[in-house]
Amino acid sequence: MSTAPAADRPIRIAAVGLDHAHAFGQINGLVQQGAELVGLASDDPEAAVASEVRRRWPDAPWVDDATTLLHDPSIDLVVTAAVPDRRAPIALEALRHGKDVVADKPGCITLDELGDLEQAVAASGRFWSVTFSERFEVRCAVKAGELVRAGRIGKVVQTLGLGPHREGDRAHLAGGAGRPEWFYDHHRTGGILTDIASHQFDQFLWYTGSETAEVVSSTVANYTHPDSPRMQDFGEATLRADGAHGYVRVDWYTPQGLPTWGDGRLVILGTEGYIELRKYVDLEGRPGGDHLFVVDGAGTEYVDCSDVELPYYPALLHDVLNRTETACPQRHTFEVMRLALQAQAAATTTGFAE
Repeated sequence: MSTAPAADRPIRIAAVGLDHAHAFGQINGLVQQGAELVGLASDDPEAAVASEVRRRWPDAPWVDDATTLLHDPSIDLVVTAAVPDRRAPIALEALRHGKDVVADKPGCITLDELGDLEQAVAASGRFWSVTFSERFEVRCAVKAGELVRAGRIGKVVQTLGLGPHREGDRAHLAGGAGRPEWFYDHHRTGGILTDIASHQFDQFLWYTGSETAEVVSSTVANYTHPDSPRMQDFGEATLRADGAHGYVRVDWYTPQGLPTWGDGRLVILGTEGYIELRKYVDLEGRPGGDHLFVVDGAGTEYVDCSDVELPYYPALLHDVLNRTETACPQRHTFEVMRLALQAQAAATTTGFAE
């Protein structure tokens, strides 16, 4: 079992599973807060993301056998951005050997895996955090939470979350030539609602203040990849909680003309106003990202979010040291993944999708 980290030494982390570019933000976020990256391992060391991680952190030793890191009692926390169907097995091995885990979304791809993770967290006393980066790593999303908690728009009764992505975006590919084969197989990714839409399920629960919800309806489709029937390029779902409603749409249709990988948007409807986030681009408007607009009884306002602090990664290290849940409540993480998995499992399938 891992020994409890002391406040007078850096928290030691290892990155196991380097297949998605979200690994860059996870590792960098923790290292910038003082964590020490002591090992790297991945199933495919030649993958574009793995190669780029090794280039960015050349002093972190590469380990051919990931088990060495997962069992190392001196390592406090394991980060994983492996192929989605590998994330739960990696997390379970780490938890069972006394380590906290920070997993890229989706943290798991089946309800059975989620049940195993809940048991492992309970048995180990460690946490399993899923990096919902569209909230944790976006300044305007953090600011929106502050405004909602302050009562700026009254009681939140609905969220409308849009998560468009670009299939060929080089930022997500770490400069690679194209998406790997696993990207086109929902048996490996978990499907579009499990994967991308977990962000939107997270935001629905968080901004409405709901502990739980039900999936009212869901659909997945493949409209552009007839030769890859296991690919899903469109998904939608509606959610309902006590006094709150949600609509989610995700897709892989972002055109090349957009100057970023996707026009991620969120509208938070309250009884006394609403907030709209244009997270990554303001079409024909202000440069950059993190655009937040508020409409309430006093008028309309554009809120500058450039100085908003991102609390997720500092809070993770605080939680490792103090056995707290300040980065994200464990119950919330479990519920987000439960909703995503249930929406995926119950979804109507259309188009070329199988």
